[in-house]
Amino acid sequence: MRLNEIAYNESAPVDGYGPGFFRIGGRLINGPVITGPLGSQGWDGFADLEALIALKDHVDVLFVGTGADVAHLPEDVAEALQEAGLAAEPMSSPAACRTYNVLLSEGRRVALALIPV
Repeated sequence: MRLNEIAYNESAPVDGYGPGFFRIGGRLINGPVITGPLGSQGWDGFADLEALIALKDHVDVLFVGTGADVAHLPEDVAEALQEAGLAAEPMSSPAACRTYNVLLSEGRRVALALIPV
């Protein structure tokens, strides 16, 4: 079997997560986080729409991890992202991390906004 080393673009993969934290590209980040082609940073949650909308010209899809369970995005958040032309896919944070890593390894233009489990 042939194994290939995965080469990520300027974005870092999610290495792990746990109660209240994420490890992204080897860096521990406590609390909600955004990661993607603009780097990884703490996030103030759904009240911080500007940080999400800033991704619109850099990604094709934004995965939104809503915590331990899947939940709908707040209506005002979904509307603002749609108006900005940013496709957002809500799912549980563990599923969002896995999906993001797979698409990132394929060289896709993706970002991730996460609420801890």
